[in-house]
Amino acid sequence: MKLRELAERLGCRLEGDGDIEVVRVAGIQDAQPGDLTFLANPKYESMLPRTRASAVLLRDEAPGAPCAMLRTRDPYLAFARAVALFAPPWRPAPGVDRLAVVAAGARLGRNVSIGPFVVVGEDVTVGDNTVVFPNVTIGPGARIGSDCVIHSNVAIRERVVIGSRVILQNGVVVGADGYGFVRRGDGTHEKIPQIAGVVVEDDVELGANTTVDRPAVGETRIRSGTKIDNLVQIGHGVSVGRNVLMAAQVGVAGSTDIDDDVIFGGQVGVGGHLTVGRGSVAVGQSGVTKSLPPGSMVAGYPAIESSAWRKASVIFKRLPELKRRIEELEARLAALGAAGSGEPPT
Repeated sequence: MKLRELAERLGCRLEGDGDIEVVRVAGIQDAQPGDLTFLANPKYESMLPRTRASAVLLRDEAPGAPCAMLRTRDPYLAFARAVALFAPPWRPAPGVDRLAVVAAGARLGRNVSIGPFVVVGEDVTVGDNTVVFPNVTIGPGARIGSDCVIHSNVAIRERVVIGSRVILQNGVVVGADGYGFVRRGDGTHEKIPQIAGVVVEDDVELGANTTVDRPAVGETRIRSGTKIDNLVQIGHGVSVGRNVLMAAQVGVAGSTDIDDDVIFGGQVGVGGHLTVGRGSVAVGQSGVTKSLPPGSMVAGYPAIESSAWRKASVIFKRLPELKRRIEELEARLAALGAAGSGEPPT
């Protein structure tokens, strides 16, 4: 693609030769002639003079590069769109594979692709242009919107509702039973039937092997625009707001409400029956044990205000030294007290 055309499609300001041919997108360290690279983080500016790329995406105010430049307010966003231009997603041809099983009462939209060994249950609806890759199971009564991509080995359980433009990565399970049991008098446990609904709204992405459980009553809901990484557990009855980000291995216990624009780093754990306010951030490996007001930024376990946690973590590694110094001071005070009273020191 000519650099001039690329600039137009990305909405960038071109500085340099617009006739340069760009063949791919690459990182600033690995880029070669013919590549488009990008500079979004200022800490990589020192690499810019040495790049071999034919062109670079960078901010309007960034220093000049030794190659053609595409300037924009958000080079990382432009980079993401450039990758999509050079590597459009592959999709199979529309139709139902001969090795798939589709119930007679299922309703498939236009240009739907159903791969081999897919099982589509009775009274299922699949919207236009949705792709279902091999080995997916869609339970009875499920509703799936348009333009979705459902990768191999996904399980969408009965009556689950999936919006449009949803991406479910490999191994996702939506609608499995929530973890609900009641202790009987003899100490054994009786299962609480988990029969309520799960709703995944439009433009949500769930990472590989992520699970979203159904509750006994009410619903579990993930609202539009939320992006969830791999190996995340969303407990029964959880409400996740719009445009939430969760990194890998997050776990959210049941009946917790997460407001819009919240960010959880990797391996964050969130207790049950809590409320996490809008725009809050929990740093990776935090343990959220109490509700957070809007705009909180917490770290550690139990999670506290992030700056306080950083100060505490500095002190933590000095605890052996501080303990020794306190013991020495206590011994000296005891000796001084004994000397003042005329008694021999112990």
